[in-house]
Amino acid sequence: MERNQASDKWFQDSAARSIHQEQLSRVERFNGRAAMLGIVICILTEALTGQGIVHQIGLGPLVDGYAACSARFLPFCF
Repeated sequence: MERNQASDKWFQDSAARSIHQEQLSRVERFNGRAAMLGIVICILTEALTGQGIVHQIGLGPLVDGYAACSARFLPFCF
């Protein structure tokens, strides 16, 4: 009887791992597709508006100021 319980446990563990792997592959596939869709939407939006996504969400001046400071264009940047 004990050998049967051991093989049942092995089978259940193996089935659980297989189901888990299948679920992970579905989730990863969905995440990849969502990321690709997001990138396409960002590119299309930038092409239509002429502004990057950072400027559209209101962080443009922050990024522009950092770029100016890192390039030493502003006199108050050390």
